[in-house]
Amino acid sequence: MESEFTPVLREGYLGRRFLAGLIDYTLIWGATYAYVFSMGQPNEEGGYSVNGLAGLVPILIWLSLTVFIEIGLGATIGNGVAGLKPVPLYGRSNSINFSQSLRRHLADPVDMFFFGLVGILTIKNSLNKQRLGDIWANTVVIKA
Repeated sequence: MESEFTPVLREGYLGRRFLAGLIDYTLIWGATYAYVFSMGQPNEEGGYSVNGLAGLVPILIWLSLTVFIEIGLGATIGNGVAGLKPVPLYGRSNSINFSQSLRRHLADPVDMFFFGLVGILTIKNSLNKQRLGDIWANTVVIKA
């Protein structure tokens, strides 16, 4: 049953969502690569490694560029460029909380599996055009 608090989206914005993910993860991988290359030590495979507490920095980069920016600005950089915004599925708030953002992004590896096939299929086949991360977090992505 639809209510005023349950948006039923007719469009999943697949192109915009793909662009947003591409932008976000290009920034994350680029920042992580730059950090490891500049601060890491050469390893026996010919690459660079960071160890100990320095190994937590890539996780902080990921958290900063996904969860913290999404909480602070209302959308990740990619979603902002694509004109999208995640909102709670239920309730009157127009912004998601830390827990919802974290759950959305912890599911990114599954949603992005095989070039995003899992996310695309889930968006196309769910009532509210949600990917797995959005279903888990009770959020939906709308046009900003």
